[in-house]
This record gives sequence, structure tokens and C-alpha cells, in this order.
Amino acid sequence: MHQTLLAWYRQQGRQLPWRETRDPYAIWISEIMLQQTQVKTVLPYYQRWLQLFPTVYDLAAADQQTVLKAWEGLGYYARARNLHKAAQVIVAQHQGQFPEQFEDVVALPGIGRTTAGGILSAAFNQPVPILDGNVKRVLARLIALRQPPSKALDQLWQLSTALVPPREARDFNQALMDLGATVCTRHRPACLICPWRSPCAAYNQNVQLEIPMTETRAPLPHKQIGVAVVWNEQRQILIDRRPQSGLLGGLWEFPGGKIEPGEAVEDCIRRELQEELAIDVEVGDRLITIDHTYTHFKVTLNVFHCRHIGGKPQPIECDEVRWVAVSDLEQFPFPKANGQIIEAIKEIAVS
Repeated sequence: MHQTLLAWYRQQGRQLPWRETRDPYAIWISEIMLQQTQVKTVLPYYQRWLQLFPTVYDLAAADQQTVLKAWEGLGYYARARNLHKAAQVIVAQHQGQFPEQFEDVVALPGIGRTTAGGILSAAFNQPVPILDGNVKRVLARLIALRQPPSKALDQLWQLSTALVPPREARDFNQALMDLGATVCTRHRPACLICPWRSPCAAYNQNVQLEIPMTETRAPLPHKQIGVAVVWNEQRQILIDRRPQSGLLGGLWEFPGGKIEPGEAVEDCIRRELQEELAIDVEVGDRLITIDHTYTHFKVTLNVFHCRHIGGKPQPIECDEVRWVAVSDLEQFPFPKANGQIIEAIKEIAVS
């Protein structure tokens, strides 16, 4: 199985920039970016990141807002915050050298077992197993696993550990991920060209479309949010920076909050801005409505122009507040959905 997979990989493996380096820093960056994000999305971010922060020292010394701005649009922003923290740990505790011991690697912020395995095998050719989404699917089909992978993680880790070869772990783990990404895909797996077709229990039992089994999930909750684009007399807009902990921590946003049952959007905006920023506003026209999906819930952003009529903005439930010119909005890291708000503001400002 080792030889058939590695032979396939040498012919069919993807050409990816992080495979052309042995620099553990660059490999670590790619592994974190690839968590829950597709390769085609990651590629431009990866190249730009290494230009901005070519070494772990550059990343450790950077301001967090600069780091978040470089990450803007990739989502799951805790990854960027953890990269920044981990870089500072590597500089302070490991003399700027990425650690080579598994225990030291998983002790770094934002690195779990499979990410550690990916880094240690790719950078140092260590025979450490991995178990990302693609690998779970390959292994579940290999043994015709009759339960969702999340219910059999110990079994899948044991299998991944048993399979990884002692000398060619780097190529083997990369091959395993490529097999899941390009051949053993979730829908329409290309079994006829799979190097592991013969030993694959799911293929031999003709159940490859049923495996991996999925868990039944409740529908995502949907939240209605009132959002304020607050203008002052100098034609500046009020933005606030979210607390470090929690969803989208450290990013800037336009203030607002959840619309309570039976509450009008305008009433929600007035209430939220008084509670969170201690200001009074006059709610004007609707600017834009945006639907956005996060991992565990959906939101509809109801965005309204507002005029500041009283009170000095206070960071009651955020880390910082600022009045900024429309032309300066680009300088701040915002969540992805807020990009549409900024574009709508610019169109108004130009017209």
C-alpha cells in the first residue's frame, strides 16, 4: 500500500508552494491556513503572508492588527491570533527555531494533533500520523467504517499511525491528503483510478457512496442583526473593535446587535448603541441587507445609516472605538461580511 500510494503521488501529486520548502515556519503557516479552507483560497494568502512576514521573528514582532489585516477574508480569525501568539512563544522559548518535539509543537497556541503531524512530517520527515478531513474519509472507506468518523476517532488515529511509514512519512502524508482531495472525494469518488482500490473495503462492498457516514445535524439557527453606519458632522463613521475572546476577536466592525423578538430594526439599533457605546443616534435609511453563514449559525445584517445626536462613544462592550474617514476604512481588518457594507458606503460617498 505504501508503494502504490507513493508511486501514484509521484505521478499525480499536486504541485503546491509549501511542498517546495523544508522551512518549518512556511510549512506551519500553510498548515494553519489550510484548516477548514480550500487550497485555491489559501494560495494567494500564503504567498502574500510570506512576503509580509518572511520569518517567525517578523511575525512575532508585528502588531496584531497588521496580522489580522493580512488574514482578512480567510475566516476563522482565531487561527491568525494563535499564529501571532505562537510566533512570540517560538521566539521567546525556542530561540526562534520551530520545535521538533511533538509535545512542544502541540503546546503552541492553535496547533492540535493533526496539524502537528502535518508540520513534523513535512518539515522533518518524522513518522507522525495525520487525520484531517480528507484523511478521515480515505481511512473510513478503506475499512468500510459503519459509523460517522467523529464517533471512531481513536480507531482512525490507530489506523493512521499504523499506516505511516518510518522513512517516507513526508511524502506519504502528503499523498494521503492528495488522495482524499482529488480521488477519494466526498461526492463521486474516482475509484477506478485509485491506487488503493484493491484493499478498499468500501469499494469491494460497493458502499463507497454511503461512507463516510454523516451525523444528522440540526438546522443552523438564524439571527437577525441590526447594524449601524453612524455618521458625525465631520462625515466620519464610527467603528469598534471586538473583544479578543470569542468570534471574530480583535476585528473591527460597525456597531449593532441582535434584534429581539418583536423588536423593530430601528429600535434594536438605538438600544444596542446606547447599551454598547452610550450614544444616541437617529436611525435613517436602510443601506444594505446582507446574508452570511458562519459554521454554527446564519445571520442577516440589516444595515442602516444613522446620525450621531448625543453622547461620547464609550467602549463598554468592545475594546476600542474610533471615528474614521470613509477613505481610511481599508486600513482596518474587518470580518468578511463587513466588506460589502464598506463597498456600499463607498458607492454612497462617491455619488
